[in-house]
Amino acid sequence: MSAIVEHEKRKKEILEKALDVFVEEGYADTTFQKIADRCGITRTILYLYFKNKREIFSFSIKRFMEKLEESIKGVAADEALGAAERLERVMVMVIDSCAQNARLLSVIMAYLTYMKRSGGDTSERVRRRTIRMRHIIAGIIINGQKQGELARVPVRPVTDLLYAMAESAAFRVTMLDKESLEDLETSVRLFIGRLKV
Repeated sequence: MSAIVEHEKRKKEILEKALDVFVEEGYADTTFQKIADRCGITRTILYLYFKNKREIFSFSIKRFMEKLEESIKGVAADEALGAAERLERVMVMVIDSCAQNARLLSVIMAYLTYMKRSGGDTSERVRRRTIRMRHIIAGIIINGQKQGELARVPVRPVTDLLYAMAESAAFRVTMLDKESLEDLETSVRLFIGRLKV
């Protein structure tokens, strides 16, 4: 059992350090050797954990999304807050995360662009990585409607609109080099305010 725990611990450490390399170097310029060097291990040892750079990148992004998701779940489960406040806090958290991780998002965008040009299904990849976030948002809306805190509006379009605001945040920091997303946060607050009963 101890060997498995150590293996998983080391794998997580590799992913954390690899993510830094991807952010600093970009996807195209990151190599297996650079990741191994950052981790203080040989490429041979790195191959024991991952088969290629793409797998490391995929796992690194998954790990990043899981951390964000855990934070979002914490806010969504906070019963001391009303549904509108939970929804607002979740959305602001996502938007702030986009602003704080602009370089990482730029690497992800470059990778997705590369994948799309290579004939990959980027839509499905993004959907798989973000579906739980959409479910959390929808769950808050449904719960708020049941409690009589939020208006009875179709849940899916509202979820899609809020998710589109998160996509807009990612686009603004990566493609438009926006450092501040306060205007988007204001829009989110305004929209959610209109959902209150």
